[in-house]
Amino acid sequence: MNLDAFLGLATVMGTVVAVVSIVSGTYRRRLAFMERKLEITAGGAAAEKAAQYATYNSELENRVRVLERIITDGGNGHDIALQIEALRDTGRISEVTTQ
Repeated sequence: MNLDAFLGLATVMGTVVAVVSIVSGTYRRRLAFMERKLEITAGGAAAEKAAQYATYNSELENRVRVLERIITDGGNGHDIALQIEALRDTGRISEVTTQ
């Protein structure tokens, strides 16, 4: 192998190394961007799910308050049964809480 062939091979290898490093750097940046995009998308979905749970939790707390009021106010068993049945119809929950 003569000096000209060696310098040509070194130039080609240097160019290949440079191109590979540029491509790998670009790929790493793109991968980081895609991960960040996924985190943002997942974060929005998690926030939406948390809001749904908060709403559901609030509804359950209201129902428990009504049940506690029904039980602590006393009354005969028939009245309590009617009030609990009224809770099953969501439109009548406000009637029970205002009585």
